[in-house]
Amino acid sequence: MPILTEGRIRHGVVFTLKHAEGSPEEADFLKANAELASIPGVEAFELMREVSPKNPYRFALTMEFADRATYDAYSAHPDHESFVNERWVNEVADFMEIDSEAL
Repeated sequence: MPILTEGRIRHGVVFTLKHAEGSPEEADFLKANAELASIPGVEAFELMREVSPKNPYRFALTMEFADRATYDAYSAHPDHESFVNERWVNEVADFMEIDSEAL
């Protein structure tokens, strides 16, 4: 993974779904989640399956933004807000979000 440079924001989320592992509902959610990569300003988008037995989360999502304003625009984008309100709150069992900038 490239080193995060000054001024950039890396948005990361680990999460577990309410859906059964390998179910069509899980696949549909992950497909819809991946569509967030098309929102303007999203860079270095990655959606991954967690492999460590050391935490309870099943998936990880990371993306980067050029700066805080771009991250804020993504957060307020109608497609992001719609996904969060219509899918995320109903289908995610637990999550942890980490938004970081370089020191």
